[in-house]
Amino acid sequence: MENNEKKKLSLNVVSTKEHKGFGAGALDLSNLSSVIIDGDEAYIDLGAIHAKSKVERGVKFSTNKDDVPNGRKCWVVWVYVGRGEEGPFYAGVTACEMLVDSEARRGWKILADHVNKMDYALKQRVILDGLNDTEKAALKRVLVEHNAEWWERSGEALKQGLA
Repeated sequence: MENNEKKKLSLNVVSTKEHKGFGAGALDLSNLSSVIIDGDEAYIDLGAIHAKSKVERGVKFSTNKDDVPNGRKCWVVWVYVGRGEEGPFYAGVTACEMLVDSEARRGWKILADHVNKMDYALKQRVILDGLNDTEKAALKRVLVEHNAEWWERSGEALKQGLA
């Protein structure tokens, strides 16, 4: 590129395009987002899709909880946006637990669980097992603040799960 210009990348999280090229039908992540819940704070962090969210960066993860005795509980929540007759809505929402000790740069998570829950979100399932009331309230808050209309069009399973 001329003059050391860097090409800017854009990420379409919600797309109306239908992908028909290489790998079509394999796995479409264009309508998938991720929310991180860290204590009573929840925020959208698309880095989680590649295990590079703010809380995951620089952390070496283990499958043994004993390796992270001082870890704080964090959640990756996969959010799939579906499209109905009235418009987009939160169709699949699944939560995955992890422990993070930022000081020690150590963490615990089960990658297979994260992948399976991502798949369940894409299949429009709602799995919120393990979230406490504070975490549920934080997740609901970020979903409503992001798009209240999508929240209103969402199914009862999600609304009851976060009530």
